[in-house]
Amino acid sequence: MTASEAFGGKAVVITGGAGAIGQATAREFLVRGARVLLVDRDASSVEYARTVLAELGDVSTAVADVSSEDDVAGYVQTAVERFGTIDVFFNNAGIEGRMQPIVNTAAEDFDKVFAVNVRGVFLGLKHVLQVMLRQGHGSIINTSSEAGLNGATSLADYVASKHAVTGLTKAAALEVARDGIRVNSIHPSPVNTPMMRRLESTWNADSPETVKAEFEAKSPMGRYSDPSEIAKVVVFLASDDASFVNGAQIRIDGGNGAA
Repeated sequence: MTASEAFGGKAVVITGGAGAIGQATAREFLVRGARVLLVDRDASSVEYARTVLAELGDVSTAVADVSSEDDVAGYVQTAVERFGTIDVFFNNAGIEGRMQPIVNTAAEDFDKVFAVNVRGVFLGLKHVLQVMLRQGHGSIINTSSEAGLNGATSLADYVASKHAVTGLTKAAALEVARDGIRVNSIHPSPVNTPMMRRLESTWNADSPETVKAEFEAKSPMGRYSDPSEIAKVVVFLASDDASFVNGAQIRIDGGNGAA
């Protein structure tokens, strides 16, 4: 089987589809023959992503706020109507929140991060699993973070939300392990994306490049990862090559977790 046939005809749903990781992952699935539904709350951004990726294969879009149960049910219905199935779900949408100590964090800021990063992941699991249970197969990959395994200062809401994603992954994996469905989570360290540009500017508005250099210096590999490096791990976890990988927390952190 060639790379272009590995996911031939399979249906993949990606939330946060307009983002750098979402687009990179869509690209990897498309070149392997998958049909992809990109889900994002930003209509113009996700449509632009579709136009960029359209030459690679069958890609469509749905506009949704992942924290809204009606919107989540809507994008799942769109996928089923378009594809008849959902073989792979990349439960990827997330936000970083504001960088601030716990004592300065407003409850509203905390709730906003949890609405997207936790409620959004939960609702995605809830509605996509119903489809996968009916069809008797599927692979789900949740995007957590190295912050979902470790602590970090001034990002308590983000850290707590990503730990919650880890817990949701484990619980879901155990619930559906005998139903032909696998659920795993990925845990990247900093990825070279607009999200990191925002965080760098928050840490040091006058010299964000200094923040980037400091982060890279702390990495055993001396750099950020590229979105394509995250995408390739997602594709592996979705593939039959990962048929006995379930409930796992996969670090994509350049060795940070070994330190």
